[in-house]
Amino acid sequence: MDDTVMMALGNAGAFAAISLAALGSAFGTGAAGTAAVGAWKKCYAQNKPAPFQLVVFAGAPLSQTIYGMIIMFLAMVLFKDPAQWPFFLILGVVGGLAMGASAWMQGKAAAGACDAFADTEKGFVNYLMVLGIIETVAIFVMAFGIVIMAMFGGQGGEQADKAAPDAPPAAVENAAK
Repeated sequence: MDDTVMMALGNAGAFAAISLAALGSAFGTGAAGTAAVGAWKKCYAQNKPAPFQLVVFAGAPLSQTIYGMIIMFLAMVLFKDPAQWPFFLILGVVGGLAMGASAWMQGKAAAGACDAFADTEKGFVNYLMVLGIIETVAIFVMAFGIVIMAMFGGQGGEQADKAAPDAPPAAVENAAK
């Protein structure tokens, strides 16, 4: 395969990280935003004040796009060897899908939080905690993606063999004595 094609495929993985995470953010904010608008409508119909806090729930799924952007930028910096295109393509697609799924599910949970909070005006922090748990999935994906890229990204062929030797470093051997 031509080096240009391999570089394009590796860079496509970098772009997949942000685009798939952003797709999940769009679905998540769409679900939560729709619920917020519906909850405000119910408040107005009942002559109750419409809680501004619903904006927090509606915007919660946006952060996964930022995590995808971080993975994209790191991949673009570390991807130098055309032979590593499968690594970066798979990392971008799988990482982007996982972060996007987190955003989408966070939006669905945020939609429920919008409805519940608008009805009761209670439980705001509890709902945020649930959204935070779902957010943690995307944070883990981003963190593990960064670690994997730091370990294997930007290294090809003989460089990768030198970076992960079979024998432990001398400092570890000396510490064991």
